[in-house]
Amino acid sequence: MSRAVPVHRSLVVRLLGTSVLIVVLSVGAAAWLAAKTATRAVQKEQSQSLAVDSLIHDTLLGYAAQHPNWKDVEPQVRRLAGETGRQITLTTPGGTMIAASHPGVPLPARPDALVDPLGAVIDPRAVGPYLITGRDRTLQHALATKRLRCLQDQGIKATVEETPAGRLVVRLAADSPRQQQRDCSFREDYPVTSERAALEQLQIRLTSCLKERLLTEVTFRSTDFVPVYSDPANVGNRQAIQDCIDRARREQLRPYVAAPARLYLTSPAHPPLPVFDLSPDSTRRIAGVTAFVLAVAVTATLVVGLRLVRPLRALTAAADGATSRPSPVRIARNDEIGRLAAAFNALADRSERSEQQRRVMVDDIAHELRSPLTTMRNWLTAGQDGLADLDQDMVRLLLEETGLLQHIVADLADLADADAGTLALALEDQPVRDLLAPVCEAHRNTTLTVAGDPWVVVDPIRFRQIVGNLLTNAWRHTPADGRVEVRAEAARGVLSIDVADTGEGITATDLPHVFDRFWRADRARARATGGSGLGLSIARKLAQAHGGDITVVSTPDVGSTFTVRLPAHAAPDTAAERPASGSR
Repeated sequence: MSRAVPVHRSLVVRLLGTSVLIVVLSVGAAAWLAAKTATRAVQKEQSQSLAVDSLIHDTLLGYAAQHPNWKDVEPQVRRLAGETGRQITLTTPGGTMIAASHPGVPLPARPDALVDPLGAVIDPRAVGPYLITGRDRTLQHALATKRLRCLQDQGIKATVEETPAGRLVVRLAADSPRQQQRDCSFREDYPVTSERAALEQLQIRLTSCLKERLLTEVTFRSTDFVPVYSDPANVGNRQAIQDCIDRARREQLRPYVAAPARLYLTSPAHPPLPVFDLSPDSTRRIAGVTAFVLAVAVTATLVVGLRLVRPLRALTAAADGATSRPSPVRIARNDEIGRLAAAFNALADRSERSEQQRRVMVDDIAHELRSPLTTMRNWLTAGQDGLADLDQDMVRLLLEETGLLQHIVADLADLADADAGTLALALEDQPVRDLLAPVCEAHRNTTLTVAGDPWVVVDPIRFRQIVGNLLTNAWRHTPADGRVEVRAEAARGVLSIDVADTGEGITATDLPHVFDRFWRADRARARATGGSGLGLSIARKLAQAHGGDITVVSTPDVGSTFTVRLPAHAAPDTAAERPASGSR
C-alpha cells in the first residue's frame, strides 16, 4: 500500500508555489517596467532640454553672425528666456556681463557654450560684405527666376532658395538629368558687382597667406568659396590652401560679426515634486487585477498539476501492485512523464531478463552440482549396501568428485566477491616473466615469449589464476598436435598478454557469450572435457579488478586469441638480475 505524499513534496503544491512565484515576479516586472517608463520620460525631458539649449545657442549665434556687436542683444535674450523657461546669461571671455535674462543669478563654474560665428566652422549666416542689396539683388533674383522657369518648362525638376547673403540659388532635384538645354546654360551664381569687390579683398588676403606657405595662387569663380586650381601642383596641398581660405575669410568677416561670447544656461529652481502616491481607486484596481491574475494562475496550475499527477499515480500503482517485479504501464506521452514511463517499462524489462538469467544460472548451478553429488551418493550407497568395496580407487574417485565440488564452490565465491566489489587483492610489484613462467611450466608444451623486461603491480596468485584459466581453456579446445603460445609485451604503460591457440575456434554467434557464466558452445559437452563454464568469467572479473580487461578474437577451425591488458611499467633501477627469456 502506497504512502501519502507529504504536502510540501506534492507536485501540485510545487506547481502552485511556482505559479505564485510567477505572479510575484510579474508584479515585480510591472514595477520595473513602470520605473523604466519613468526613466525614459526623464531621458525624453533631458533630450528636449538639450534641444532647447541648442535652439538658444543657434539663435544667438545667428544674431552674432548678422550684427557687428552685442549692443542690442538684451531683448533677444529675454525673449528666448521667456519662450524656453531657461535663464540665459552672456559674458565676454574675460567675464564682463553682456546680457542676462535674470540678472543676479549665480553663474555655473563653466559656460555651456562659446558663441562665435567665426569659430571652428564659419557660420553661413556671417556674410558681411557679401550681402547683396538694391539693383544687384533685383538683377540676380530675376536671373535665378528665369533659369528656374527655363528648367521647369523642359520638365526638369528644380527649386529655388535664398541664401543668407540675399541671393537666389537654383537647386536641381536628385533625379533630374545632368544634361540641360543650351538656352538654360546661363548661371545665376556668378558674382554681382558688390560681391566681386568683396572677393577681390578676399583674394588679397588669400594671396598673402599662400605666399607665406610657399603656395601658388588660387582664385574663386563664385561666392561659394570653392577654389580654382590653376597650378596642378596645388592639388596635393588642398588642406593648406583651405586653411588659408578660412583664415582670409575670418579676417574679412571679423568687423561684421560680434565678438566671441560665453553662454551660460541655467534652470530656475522648482519646488520639490510630490511623492508618488496612488489614489484609492488606483489601489483597488491594481489589487483587483493582481487577484484576478493570481486566481487564473492557481486555476491553471491545478488543472495542469492534476493532469501531471494522474500518470504518476498509475506508475506508483504499477510499482506497488507488483509482487516481485514491476509490471509495464501504458502511458503514451511525449514529455518528461512519458520518458519516466518508458524508463519504468525498460526497468521492468531488465528485471524480467535478470530473473530469467537468474533462473538459468540456478539451473546451471544445480546441473553442475547434481552430477558429482549423484556419483558420490551412488558409490556411497553401493558401499553401504555391500555392492561395492570402498577401496583406494573408490576413495580416489570420491575425492576427485569432492575436489570438483570444492572447485565449483570456490569459483562461485570468487565471482560473488568480484560482483560485490569485495575481492581482496594482495598487490605486489612483480616482473612479468617470473609470474608467467610457472604457469606455462604447469601446462606442458606451452610456448612463452616476453618482450623486454616489463613489471606489473598485481596479486601474484590472482594473476596466475587469470593466465591459468586462459591456458586451461586453450588446451581444452586444442588437439594434441596443436600449439598454445603465451606472448607478453608492454607498450605505452599497458601490458598485453596474448594466449593464442590453434584449436577449433569460436563462431561469430558464440563469441559474445564466451565470458558468460556456465556457458558452453556445446551444451552437450561433458564436464570432463568442457569444464564448469566459470573459468573465463572468473578470469575477466579478476582482470577488471586489477584495472584491466580481457578481449578475444577467434576464427573457426583456425584458433582463438585471448588478450589480457593491465597497467604496466618499466623495470626499476634497483631490480636484481632477471632470468633470461626462453621458450617452453
